[in-house]
Amino acid sequence: MTSKYATKLLPRAHADASDPSLVDRAAVLTFGAIGWPWLLRSLSGGSKRDKARLLERLQLPADALPNLGSWKADTALLHRIVDTIEKLRPRQVVELGAGASTLVAARAMALSGGGRLTSFDQHADFVAATGAWLVEHGLSANLHTAALVPAPAGWPRLWYDVHHLPDRIDLLIIDGPPWTVHPLVRGAAETLFDRIPVGGTVLLDDAARPGERLVARRWRKAWPNFSFTLDRSGTKGTLVGVRIR
Repeated sequence: MTSKYATKLLPRAHADASDPSLVDRAAVLTFGAIGWPWLLRSLSGGSKRDKARLLERLQLPADALPNLGSWKADTALLHRIVDTIEKLRPRQVVELGAGASTLVAARAMALSGGGRLTSFDQHADFVAATGAWLVEHGLSANLHTAALVPAPAGWPRLWYDVHHLPDRIDLLIIDGPPWTVHPLVRGAAETLFDRIPVGGTVLLDDAARPGERLVARRWRKAWPNFSFTLDRSGTKGTLVGVRIR
């Protein structure tokens, strides 16, 4: 979730399929205590200059992205999304966690020849607001509300109940669910990796946090046909995965 509006340090509350166990609660508390420096850094969404340069690249008005930072995408991730779309010219982009990144991806795709953007978020009102935001700028995407259900593939807690997925995903953007569900919550995104062709790309936001570092470690072992690199630029870091075979 990368909201258009100003938000607090922590993401909004979520409804899920089950109450967390004591082990899961302890994991959230422990990683919260360890990860507070990254949480504080994330309050900054990037410099005004980087934000202005992003909007200029996308040919969007100055007020198109009024608020960044906190649990929202920073300018480093958003520039990375534009860079990747300009390079790959993807026909199918899937995004997990809707909001500002949806606007940026949709606009970058429109400027790079089109394609289909499919985006998921667990909050129905947030999905509706994001859709209206896109319409304001003459853009569209396939936006879906995805409930949080028990996670697959041996990952803890919950994951999106995704549907309407394309068979091929040229670019996968992972910016949800929030770490307050579980520090390793985004690891289950690997269930979509088989849909990514050679040369396709994965972008994982917040990759400098301890939980995402553990996720990246597991991915590197489980997916040797991908090359994963941590981009440390920006306030939160981005893990870039490219399928090499």
